[in-house]
Amino acid sequence: MDKKRIYLSSPTMHGEEQAFVQEAFDTNWVAPLGPNVNAFEKEMAEYTGCGHAAALDSGTAAIHLALKLLGVKQGDLVFVSDLTFSASCNPIVYENGTPVFIDAEPDTWNMSPEALKRAYEKYPNPKAVICVHLYGTPAKLDEIMEICKAHGTPMVEDAAESLGSTYGGRHTGTFGKYGIYSFNGNKIITTSGGGMFLSAEEEAAKKVTFLATQARDPARHYQHSQIGYNYRMSNVTAGIGRGQLLHLEEHKAKKKAIYEQYKAAFADIPVISMNPMNPKGDANNWLSCMTIARESRVTPDMVMDALQEKCNAETRPIWKPMHMQPVFADCDFFAHNQDGSSVGTDIFERGVCLPSDIKNTEEDMEMIIRTVKELF
Repeated sequence: MDKKRIYLSSPTMHGEEQAFVQEAFDTNWVAPLGPNVNAFEKEMAEYTGCGHAAALDSGTAAIHLALKLLGVKQGDLVFVSDLTFSASCNPIVYENGTPVFIDAEPDTWNMSPEALKRAYEKYPNPKAVICVHLYGTPAKLDEIMEICKAHGTPMVEDAAESLGSTYGGRHTGTFGKYGIYSFNGNKIITTSGGGMFLSAEEEAAKKVTFLATQARDPARHYQHSQIGYNYRMSNVTAGIGRGQLLHLEEHKAKKKAIYEQYKAAFADIPVISMNPMNPKGDANNWLSCMTIARESRVTPDMVMDALQEKCNAETRPIWKPMHMQPVFADCDFFAHNQDGSSVGTDIFERGVCLPSDIKNTEEDMEMIIRTVKELF
């Protein structure tokens, strides 16, 4: 097509990234360690107030090592948000643990405290809880943390999509025992690929760094007393992250403006609802999503097809819940609704992720909105 491509959420580069990367080249620090890595960890810890951070090559690696630190092993159960991307739960299986999926609730689309309570009634001793902040909206952290605390279960915050989001003025990713962020190419800031492990405990961050660098013992020769991983972030990509972090608040403001524009534009269409916000939080609005009432003749596929054909715009369905995935067919699932029906399934079947790229022009937004409205 001759028409320009409108992306769902693509990287937005500035000038500072190149300066940090050039410094890495000029000093020959292109290995998976170096001044940019150290500085990125420090700057991220300062921005979030988490205490300590370890830069890794993906958010998935950060979840994996968080579970390693918690001692997840074969036979252990881990409660995890059901409405999410598979990277939230794959690391459970890496350690031969068993995921138990907790449904979403309609207020924020995040882990349902009611479903979590039901899971504890059947399984009172899970090894950990992984709570996801979906599309950048904070979960009901007060309620979820209270339930976890009552049962003595450590919580891992999968804040991969919610860097910059806050709950009660405090950054997501800093509430649980451990937290994680992702810097994948479509996230609110990127290192092209990468992630960050967060902890209030210095020793935990040091342990993650040790495991991520092949668990090499501090000996003159190569000695290993435990299995390690090749998970460290490169000094080059960390330089990109440092430059991006300088613009995080700017990106967040633009994402919020996109969400508000969609919300205002569709306010007069009763069958359209935008993804809900948590009144106790401040979301980064990573992706703006809409759901369509079942009584509408318009379907999510019709919206996605129209935006592709008329605008050359990229869209996505809402995440397909994990309990619906063939690979997890044998795992237990706890629904939010008393009748056993799944909130996450309903959202998936009715939802669309709209183009949320901060480089969208006013003309782009007007064309997208016009195309959607014409369907209704």
